[in-house]
Amino acid sequence: MAETQALKYGITRSLRQCDPYSGLHQPGGESLYVRCQTVIMLHSEDPKVLTSNAPSVKLPGKMNPSHREEPLAAEHSRATKRKHSPKSEEFHSGNIHAKCQRLTVSQTLTISETKIQSQTFFARKPEFSRNPPTSNRFERFRSSRKRNKTWKRRKSSATDECHRQWTFSSRDFSNFKDKFVIVSYNILGVENALKHPDLYMDVLPEFLEWQRRKKMICEEIKRYNASILCFQEVDRFDDLDYLLQKDGFRGVYMARTGDSCDGCAIFWKDKQFTLLHQENIEFQKFGLRDNVAQFCVLKMKPNLPEPEICEKTSVTTLSRSQSLVVGNTHVLYNPKRGDIKLGQVRLFLEKAYKLSQEWGKIPVVLAGDLNSSPQSAIYQFLASSKLDVQQHDRRYMSRQVEVSSNCRNSKFHKGKRNCAWRSISRPLIYGWSDEELRLATGSKQVAQLQHQLKLYSAYFGVPGSRKTRDNIGEPLATSYHSQFMGTVDYIWHTGELLPVRVLETLPIDILKRSAGLPCESWGSDHLALACELAFVNNGDQT
Repeated sequence: MAETQALKYGITRSLRQCDPYSGLHQPGGESLYVRCQTVIMLHSEDPKVLTSNAPSVKLPGKMNPSHREEPLAAEHSRATKRKHSPKSEEFHSGNIHAKCQRLTVSQTLTISETKIQSQTFFARKPEFSRNPPTSNRFERFRSSRKRNKTWKRRKSSATDECHRQWTFSSRDFSNFKDKFVIVSYNILGVENALKHPDLYMDVLPEFLEWQRRKKMICEEIKRYNASILCFQEVDRFDDLDYLLQKDGFRGVYMARTGDSCDGCAIFWKDKQFTLLHQENIEFQKFGLRDNVAQFCVLKMKPNLPEPEICEKTSVTTLSRSQSLVVGNTHVLYNPKRGDIKLGQVRLFLEKAYKLSQEWGKIPVVLAGDLNSSPQSAIYQFLASSKLDVQQHDRRYMSRQVEVSSNCRNSKFHKGKRNCAWRSISRPLIYGWSDEELRLATGSKQVAQLQHQLKLYSAYFGVPGSRKTRDNIGEPLATSYHSQFMGTVDYIWHTGELLPVRVLETLPIDILKRSAGLPCESWGSDHLALACELAFVNNGDQT
């Protein structure tokens, strides 16, 4: 009994000595007071000791245990509205006494264990916490409505930033009647994405799902109003063919040889073109790996109804019979095998020129993923029509790994398109084995390459913004994943075709905001290239 009295008076005295910042006046402090009183009762043989000789302690307001989690501000607001009477305090104490008598055995043990903690708590004067947890110090309360508005605004802003713009040529094309839009697109093969997960480790799995990506690709094509499509890394041709047929496309497919599952596909609008001839190249037959190339000779269909055909002049009849060679390829990736890359490009150009001559010297448009940068010797070969192989190291023919900043700042001069390559051409003579020369040039004794086509890059022909173009005129980036960001995709054409407009890619800073491609807005790790071309023989050729 004496021990209980001492404990009771010690706790009560501590309560009286608490400063305004003690636990008693903080949220939940009243529950601590109740626990202390309960401990006294449980250790007393006579429950009346709870109210017999104990000095009264006034609680700050009506502190019902059920309200112990409410904020301090709420307690003070109620205290100012209501005045407490002795009867209410006696009623409150009676409630506490009644609740204590109803405690179970487990609750009694818990409260008994709290006795030591209570004594320790009141052993010293509590200190006011001037440095609350950093996680809550600057936290602001935000309503869900505001968060939703912010999220929608950011999503709308991201969508606007990912919107691609058309850039038009400064030339007047009002007199050019026959035009078409061609798209080159590496759509990321399903099997390739599965074989190289390290390239897409930061990409959400849902963005790699083919069921989602194929719909995004077809919807993207609709926005460009394309007439001809050149796809690379196609391993689900039937899916694409089914979806694109609904939009009026017909297509042909050429799978890679060997164990590879993907290939190339060319689609064309059936209302606009007729397929006259189809031909393919299997590079394996020339010892140049399993890559392939495909060609289609397409003829434009009449733009006018049949009754009006005879009423038009011969010039109109000529404009309605335009034909062209469309080539599509995906060059070997391996950056160190420049000899094989160059050999594939060489055969690709030779076949295109041959078909052009066989069908009456018709225009040529070539598209594809060449796995070579604009600073590479392979790009130089395409643009200048010639190349001295021994002035280049075959391990750096494509410049995929190392791109010199000086080359990015080099300039094209009108009429001297090969001058941009002086910074990367070396006076040194590199050693090529006979086998490497044979693969690259087709002969062990030949080191000077030349092709018969006079090719022009579509994007070079329509100057664009520095945000999306390098100083050569090509896009800054057409592909982006965890290990590469740069340009490897192109559209080339001969002089019988002129670029009317080109579709700009995305600025580098916009691309870097994502974890890589594909993403929410784009269905492949490449960006599609699109260009509208016009035949020059039915327009103003001056």
